[in-house]
Amino acid sequence: MNPLVFALLGYLLGSLPFAVIVSKAFGLADPRSFGSGNPGATNVLRTGNKLAAGLTLLGDAAKGWLAMVLAGLLGADATGAAVAGVAAFLGHVFPLFLRFKGGKGVATALGVLIGIDGMLAALVAATWLGVAVISRYSSLAAVAAACVAPTLALEKFGIGAVSSAVIFMCALLLWRHRSNIANLAAGTEGGIGGGKKA
Repeated sequence: MNPLVFALLGYLLGSLPFAVIVSKAFGLADPRSFGSGNPGATNVLRTGNKLAAGLTLLGDAAKGWLAMVLAGLLGADATGAAVAGVAAFLGHVFPLFLRFKGGKGVATALGVLIGIDGMLAALVAATWLGVAVISRYSSLAAVAAACVAPTLALEKFGIGAVSSAVIFMCALLLWRHRSNIANLAAGTEGGIGGGKKA
């Protein structure tokens, strides 16, 4: 099948705004209306509903993984599957259903990494978790994970479609976190749990 089909499939899956869907299902406020205004799991967590945040995280990660699985079932090779995964990531960041104003893509990128290679995903997730636990900053953890993932992908897969997909996602993820990086440098970034640390 044409790679454009895989890209369209991935983009539409990625555009499903689980933060908004789950929040509505739980009777919570629209996550775009408070906190960072970001339709993602971290902002849903600010409501205090851990189950809703967990389901949002699961849904956002699953759509990246599912896009690659479906592409594979439709006959995609590694390149086609990578295209579908990146398209799902782009769908989350620039969702059709939210007028192209989406989340930052951390969970969806993780789902794509799971679709690429479980060990790669586990190492990147461990990086995120370790930094988050030590620093109490979700944004710093995301930045650290985005810096580690390309190196791991290049070591495992060399230069090619898969590594290019990982590098592209991580570069866009870092760009989406540019305001968080500035806040971290200024000491005004909100930590996990809602507080700001000096």
